[in-house]
Amino acid sequence: MKRFTPPEQWQVSSLNTGAFEHLRTLFEIEKQTDWPAPDWFSPYLTAINANNLPIVFEDDAKVDFAERYYEQVIFETGVVPTRAENWHDLFGGFIWCLFPKTKALINERHVQEIAQHGLKQRTKHRNALTLFDECGVVLAISNTQWQEWLRDHQWKTAFVENKGQWGKTIKPFMFGHANYEMLTKPYIGLTGKALFICVPDEIFCKDLVTQYKYLDQVLYEKIKIDNCLADNKKLSPLPLLGVPGWHDENLDEAFYDNTDYFRPKRRTRP
Repeated sequence: MKRFTPPEQWQVSSLNTGAFEHLRTLFEIEKQTDWPAPDWFSPYLTAINANNLPIVFEDDAKVDFAERYYEQVIFETGVVPTRAENWHDLFGGFIWCLFPKTKALINERHVQEIAQHGLKQRTKHRNALTLFDECGVVLAISNTQWQEWLRDHQWKTAFVENKGQWGKTIKPFMFGHANYEMLTKPYIGLTGKALFICVPDEIFCKDLVTQYKYLDQVLYEKIKIDNCLADNKKLSPLPLLGVPGWHDENLDEAFYDNTDYFRPKRRTRP
């Protein structure tokens, strides 16, 4: 059965916040006057899937699914079915361009899990892969204190008191394309899933293309070798509107007083 999503109006103003800075820098997306067609991604694509097929994007309506699951189509053909005028698939395309090795590995892992367990039984590994693919944020850190603060929900310490360190000892890189989609219409409660990656200090001095290439390789190894997405335990909640530079309202420190959004860590009894 073909998927259908009603066309959405192209509003480039939705991409003007700090959360989309990387897309503006690397793809000049703000210069588009209409929805990019699937082949628009071609100059940016370097991904090769596990079947040694180059990744290409094609109109979802023209793809022959032949009773195959979405991930199986990508694995068997190299074709990523892409819905027209659809934020979700548009942002999915950007992530394929920015994290080609990791996206190909995630696709391969999905197909392996389906072959072993079938489509109906979703394993912990597939759940973790899906959650990260949709909602993941890679937090590159050169100081492990960041992981302690954010995992412990010390939001004001991380977002306010150490605001000046964002971009110097910590930097967020969006992986979840659903996060990008929801950030076109931000709302209180919007939360991603952070995966911390320790990096050397000098990474923060590199250009953005180099940073993404480095993180793609490290992330690929963490999933393939360290099995960091065996389940969801490595993923930590991250209130996306709290990230410095990503939402205008967080310029006011009082924004972080909303404990329904910036929730304290739930303590478990001994």
